[in-house]
Amino acid sequence: MTNQITVKNKITAFNKSITVSGDKSLSIRWVLFSSIAKGKSKAYNLLLSEDVLAAINAIKKLGAKIKFEKNYCTIIGNGPSGYKYKKNITINSENSGTLGRLIMGLLVDTPHKIKIIGDKSLSKRDFNRIAVPLKKFGADIKLTNKGLPLTIKGNENPSPINYLESKGSAQVKSSIILAGLKTEGKTLIKTKPSRDHTELLCKYLKLPLKVKKKKNYDLIEVEKAQKIKPLNYKIPSDISSGAFFIVLTALSNNSKLLIKNVNINPSRIGIITILKKMGVNIQFKNKKNYKGELIADILVTSTKKLKPINCPPKLNSGAIDEFLIIFLVAAKANGVSYFKDIGELNQKESPRLIWGAKILSKMGIKTITTDDSIKIFGNPNLKINKKIVIKDYLKDHRVFMTSVIAALSFDGKGFFEIHDKDSIKTSFPNFLNIIENLKK
Repeated sequence: MTNQITVKNKITAFNKSITVSGDKSLSIRWVLFSSIAKGKSKAYNLLLSEDVLAAINAIKKLGAKIKFEKNYCTIIGNGPSGYKYKKNITINSENSGTLGRLIMGLLVDTPHKIKIIGDKSLSKRDFNRIAVPLKKFGADIKLTNKGLPLTIKGNENPSPINYLESKGSAQVKSSIILAGLKTEGKTLIKTKPSRDHTELLCKYLKLPLKVKKKKNYDLIEVEKAQKIKPLNYKIPSDISSGAFFIVLTALSNNSKLLIKNVNINPSRIGIITILKKMGVNIQFKNKKNYKGELIADILVTSTKKLKPINCPPKLNSGAIDEFLIIFLVAAKANGVSYFKDIGELNQKESPRLIWGAKILSKMGIKTITTDDSIKIFGNPNLKINKKIVIKDYLKDHRVFMTSVIAALSFDGKGFFEIHDKDSIKTSFPNFLNIIENLKK
């Protein structure tokens, strides 16, 4: 069976209600927290993507017991210091930076050397940003060219640290928090604001963590967790998955879409703020708080006139996974959009800033790109009248899905040939099924 698709026609008007997959960030964190809880944790709507399954396989190797039932998953953990594993094990993080980086924090006190590997894309990513703080705890970490494969041997009595996290990386911050939960004494983190799912889970579980929010940074204090209670969770839908359909609706004619039960954590909705500034009509319905996370239905209607944006960098961290799809909106806006301080995009599964410019260029949109910025010269009347081939992008799921949305959103006689369809298995296996439902 071919591992590519051809998309020839712009989508016709639709008025639908959909549910997208469970939140990937929360699914992986549920797996990791459940592995250090004492007793049985249960999750409904767990995202069964390759990234989450890799996390489950990892904690199995560390001694946790997992069982899949018809509509939920259970994990039986042995407590904060309860990992039991054989010597010389290898953990395969596959394509997941969240798994590879967060699990290192959990291994800060392990007595035996563990090897961590990943796929070709993950192996190119920077793991030194995690190794630097974890070495301060006393862990022995050896990297390959700042990345994977790596080996980590913990310190059975890790020392608390003070650390300045200057990148706005939720993965770095979360890894340090998880290490701090295994460390006697007070670990202090001064960090640029970023996704706070880890902090919210700690708060819900009543773990010894305090957050003080300052104007431009957060101060986090974390101490050793003597006990972690089981975590029963109904995973809300992923706004990063919903983002593709938000943009598809905004760029389509006479269309309306309701996306149900989506996680609208304030640290994740940069895309909503950005798109609203660009004129997209988005509303939150039925808002509620669920175990610290804000949940809502998202209502989107098509937008006739899109405005360009000079995007404030303070919105970057809350939209870091959505910039590729935001670039498509800028491509159809009437004017020049500017995004800066987004070099972190090139630290993702593929160099996404480079790929964003490449996709737009193939479509006929002018861009000016630097190492950490892009200017996009929008064209509301753009028509694609040629064949566009998207391939060799390190199987980055977001490059694939963005390309599909581009093919469905712009007029013309051309078409997209998009390779590595299987890339969506890492985060959103049901993506193409939902597309087909919207076409009906």
